[in-house]
Amino acid sequence: MSVRPSPDPRPPAPPPDGSADRGPVLREMRWWDLGPVLELERELFPEDAWSPGMFWSELAHARGPRASRRYLVAERDGRLLGYGGLAAVDGTGDIQTIATARDQWGSGLGSRMLTELLGAATDFECHEVLLEVRVDNLRAQRLYERFGFEPVGFRRGYYQPGNIDALVMRRTTQTSSEAPPVQGT
Repeated sequence: MSVRPSPDPRPPAPPPDGSADRGPVLREMRWWDLGPVLELERELFPEDAWSPGMFWSELAHARGPRASRRYLVAERDGRLLGYGGLAAVDGTGDIQTIATARDQWGSGLGSRMLTELLGAATDFECHEVLLEVRVDNLRAQRLYERFGFEPVGFRRGYYQPGNIDALVMRRTTQTSSEAPPVQGT
């Protein structure tokens, strides 16, 4: 298995032409990001937010020679705008979480993060990627469909305490010649 090296946590240098790209920077999630991540998590998912322990547990598997996770954050000017994570086990990837701040909805940031996580699935040599999404989150379902995810089942009462069902979606790995082009969304 080939694993991408961890990106440099420092902000990128400005472009040589002097123009400043103000787009969000995607980088590896580190322990010091957990405060802002948890704040955004509670804002977006007040009933079923992940606990600090859940994030710590995931990050414990994100580094080193036996890494099986890839977690990333999106930030601009020191502000956390989103985060996402993928777990990989025995050739199957699972998008564990992906979220963007409300003011970033429709900006394409979710697509950028999903593209990065799918690249990590390729690095982990996953032949399929799964995810769960709330049945009432049509916006996220449309994003996943654009990336080739298809519904494969339901998990009744998956999101607690609201007892909301999860739609399980699956994307099989395609060779580069088979994969549809990803349009800027």
